[in-house]
Amino acid sequence: MQLGPWGGDVGNHWDDGVHSGVREITLVYGSCIHSIRVTYDNNGKSFRAVKHGGMGGTKSAQIKLHHPKEILISVSGHYCPVVDGGFPVIRSLTLKSNRRTFGPFGVEEGTPFNFLANAGHIVGFYGRSGWFLDSIGFYLSIPKPNLFQRIQMMFTGFNLRAHKDDEHQKPKRSKGYSWAI
Repeated sequence: MQLGPWGGDVGNHWDDGVHSGVREITLVYGSCIHSIRVTYDNNGKSFRAVKHGGMGGTKSAQIKLHHPKEILISVSGHYCPVVDGGFPVIRSLTLKSNRRTFGPFGVEEGTPFNFLANAGHIVGFYGRSGWFLDSIGFYLSIPKPNLFQRIQMMFTGFNLRAHKDDEHQKPKRSKGYSWAI
């Protein structure tokens, strides 16, 4: 299942595809997220995707998950222009596994976004980038429901719901949203 993207619509489109899990994420950041590089798990084999973004940034973070017991279940952050009149870019990212929280990285300023997988986990990233990480989206792996869950879904339906994100303070006219599955 593909969710997002959040952020701006400039830069070059990129797509790491769907994998069986995430092993490691490297972020380079400063006043925004300059680049991201993800190492995925492909059924027990490591696959390192190309770096997405520019060469800037003054800080870096290397997030290593203890795969397969530790899985990535949440990504949140902010996006807005870095300069007046500029295009929106990803300003901050916070990542959560089923065991730990990483970040926030960057500057928590602008429109907030929050994604939490109540079932399943993040198995891929896509987005847009140029000099910065302009936007980010996710691929979600949803576990096969058991018999009870399948019957419940037949009666209630399978709905994605967006709700207002009141967890973060938003600037005027902000449309921050959280997504949960």
